[in-house]
Amino acid sequence: MSRGPCTPPVPAYGRTMPDQLLPTSPGFWRSPLRGPWFTSVLGIVLLAGITVLFVTGLVSYAAYNPGLSPVNDKTPDKGLLGFYLFAWPTDPPWLYRLTQGVHVTLGIALIPVLLAKLWSVLPRLFTLPPVRSLAHALERISLLLLVGGALFEFTTGMLNVQLDYLFPGSFYPLHFYGAWVFFAAFVAHAVLRVPAALRNLRHLRDEESELVSPTPAPPTFSRRGALGFVGGGSLLLLVTTAGRSFDGPLRETALLAPHGGPEPGSGPGGFQINKTAASRGISTTETSDEAWRLVIEGPGRTVRLSRPELLQLPLHSAALPIACVEGWSTSDQSWRGVRLRDLAALVGYESDAPPDVLVESLQRHGAFRRAALRDNQVRDPRALLALFVNGAPLTPDHGYPARIIVPAAPGVLNTKWVARMTFGDL
Repeated sequence: MSRGPCTPPVPAYGRTMPDQLLPTSPGFWRSPLRGPWFTSVLGIVLLAGITVLFVTGLVSYAAYNPGLSPVNDKTPDKGLLGFYLFAWPTDPPWLYRLTQGVHVTLGIALIPVLLAKLWSVLPRLFTLPPVRSLAHALERISLLLLVGGALFEFTTGMLNVQLDYLFPGSFYPLHFYGAWVFFAAFVAHAVLRVPAALRNLRHLRDEESELVSPTPAPPTFSRRGALGFVGGGSLLLLVTTAGRSFDGPLRETALLAPHGGPEPGSGPGGFQINKTAASRGISTTETSDEAWRLVIEGPGRTVRLSRPELLQLPLHSAALPIACVEGWSTSDQSWRGVRLRDLAALVGYESDAPPDVLVESLQRHGAFRRAALRDNQVRDPRALLALFVNGAPLTPDHGYPARIIVPAAPGVLNTKWVARMTFGDL
């Protein structure tokens, strides 16, 4: 049927052209929100956030003292990637609690920004021809590594936070090597795109770009509104996650954090744990005072002590948190036990110059059944073989009959259900 001269034309956004059915066509992507300014704002936020994530991630890896090989080294063949590693300090005692809390909380809070950024540049992944020049080819490769690396790092990180190890292999080498690949692509992409992003931020209107739809759909809200929506999602994740790294009432606001919400139970042992005695195959029979003995070894000397015998040694107290790789931490608990350096003295070492120590647990399942501590950690007067917490004997789930507690050390190095300690250079 012909259209008369007074019939209004059909708007472009009301028609479906054949070439708009393919994602390689600019007309396929019709959101009026996409554009260089919107993408640039998200990119600058990610530039700052991912840099902090990368640095705190490297610091978290250093906290495991991977140089104590092969016990603590979960990422072999690091080569030049381990250039920055150093002996992890014990001061301040909340250091790992801070760095890993920032790493995990910031990573969770950036998820809405990352998803919005990927959505905003989606048309660029389908542009034709796929390669226009050598420089464009390098940019496309960096973009592929960037997107793939971001999805890999954020996904494996979130699975680790929730203790869902659905990926093949160990989390530590996968996340470590993935981080270096991702960050290398991130730096290359930033070098290529940040100058343009800064120019875009100076303009309130988008210049011509492949991100701007030639046939945009009618807007439902503004780009500033979209940024507010993304920011609101990040803020919501932040306030429902960060509290688990603080003491006091804020802890109960961390509803989305691992082990979020109120503390489990009450009493001296009423604070969070990751793994129960039952889940690690620990029976009350083998931890009884009649059966359990701590074996302490040094060069040419071995000492075996029962728990009652340990109680006859000088006991000391320290107020320390437990901070885990999943980003959560306990509030400061009052621990009481025997100093690690005093145990080293029992097998022939000077108490002010103890060596490294290898600690072995009774546990039969899971990682870190063996963990090593540096000499500076053993030397610290707050580093204890704890026998009590908050004035009461350790509960089975908190490591009875004895556990390690060391200031600023990752939780998995604070070995529970200790069975053997071997002092010497590792």
